[in-house]
Amino acid sequence: MFTGIVETIGTVSHLIQHDDSSSGGGGTSLTVSNCSDILGDANLGDSISINGTCLTVTEFSKNEFKVGVSPETLRRTNLGSLEEGSDVNLERAVSASTRMGGHFVQGHVDTIAVIAKTTQDGNAVTFRLQPREKSVLRYIVEKGYVTLDGASLTVTNVNDDEGWWEVMLIAYTQEKVVMGKKKQGEDVNVEVDMVGKYVEKSVAAYFEGAAGSGGAMLEKMVQRLVDARMKA
Repeated sequence: MFTGIVETIGTVSHLIQHDDSSSGGGGTSLTVSNCSDILGDANLGDSISINGTCLTVTEFSKNEFKVGVSPETLRRTNLGSLEEGSDVNLERAVSASTRMGGHFVQGHVDTIAVIAKTTQDGNAVTFRLQPREKSVLRYIVEKGYVTLDGASLTVTNVNDDEGWWEVMLIAYTQEKVVMGKKKQGEDVNVEVDMVGKYVEKSVAAYFEGAAGSGGAMLEKMVQRLVDARMKA
């Protein structure tokens, strides 16, 4: 579990792409350097979020650590486009003393979004994002949370019909996350607020449950809407 508050920006110093053989196993090994700030209490097996993707530390030293990235993760995230020299957002998993400055983030990327447009607004920048899977838009609400490349950000505008939402990065945030330097056409990892998923599932179970009265209640609600439309 994470908060979406990026602790530091690291640099991919080494990248090995494994073949698809039984010995290679596919996937990629990443070594991330310039991140001593978050490695003072590191242990093998720790979870660290890299651009919003929860990964397991397999090796580490004072200034760098190594993780393995599975083929499935490469398909679902933008980690497959990383190169040696790429900067990445880093955050350690929460501890009992962590301050919850962001929101509950799992580190499980839902989809990738493309930066469709950037607009300067004083010293802030508005990013318009279009997701690869449009279905995630039902979890994106104005003034709600969304995680982009591991950073917890507030949604400032949503257009469901055109399939986009917007966030604004103030000058301070632009310097603290990798998205601040990204341009139109580049992509970001997206994790929607998991609270919305739980609410959706609970409501669906209530209304669609065969054992309860949810189905009957849903029918009544629909009938009221139809009656009101007919009288209008």
